[in-house]
Amino acid sequence: MASRGVVGIFFLSAIPLLCLELRRGIPDIGIKDFILLCGRIFLLLALLTLIISVTTSWFNAFKSSQVYLKEEEEKNEKRQKLVRKKQQEAQGEKGDEDSVLECASQTSSEASNREAAKRQNLPKPLTGVPPPAAQPAWKEVFDLPEEPSETAKEVVTVALRCPSGRVLRRRFFKSCSSQVLLDWMMRLGYQTSLYSLSTSFPRRPLAVAGGLSLGDVGITVDTVLNVEEKEQSN
Repeated sequence: MASRGVVGIFFLSAIPLLCLELRRGIPDIGIKDFILLCGRIFLLLALLTLIISVTTSWFNAFKSSQVYLKEEEEKNEKRQKLVRKKQQEAQGEKGDEDSVLECASQTSSEASNREAAKRQNLPKPLTGVPPPAAQPAWKEVFDLPEEPSETAKEVVTVALRCPSGRVLRRRFFKSCSSQVLLDWMMRLGYQTSLYSLSTSFPRRPLAVAGGLSLGDVGITVDTVLNVEEKEQSN
């Protein structure tokens, strides 16, 4: 439509020039000269039309490419928002699941501690928040070393089989202190005064000491340990 309008404007502007030439050359103009003049005008109009058509096509193509790029950017932004939303939902679900498992583990361990205390005639373990003076000891128990990656070297996987039947697994470096196993057991809610660790096969108590590493106490390969209630003392 724009090219047609421009061609029409040029054509209308060429008519006065044609009339002026005809008026000047009426005495001498012939049919041949008139045909040549009309041919020049139409050639000029054809050239202008070609230029306008090419320019219009290029402009439309450029505009279409801009629109396409803008649509692609909007689609990419929507995809990124959707991916971020899914990741946030997945992280939220994982956090909720971990919270549920943590609560369930603490509840079952507290119940096991109460039963073990009753059987051994020991006072019930405290389930509330410890006093401020005891906070450093609890914090030390709950601070476990960072779990190494699956591709790290000199790493063993230790599984704890709890009295409730749950089996929890975690990776440790062989050079870690064996005391970390008791810290892990305490973190799960099983107090060292009521429970101990033993190997599965052959069944024997695990000798844990702060100066010994996991490799020193015999944990050099993936191992399953049992959380067992201590025998009553007379």
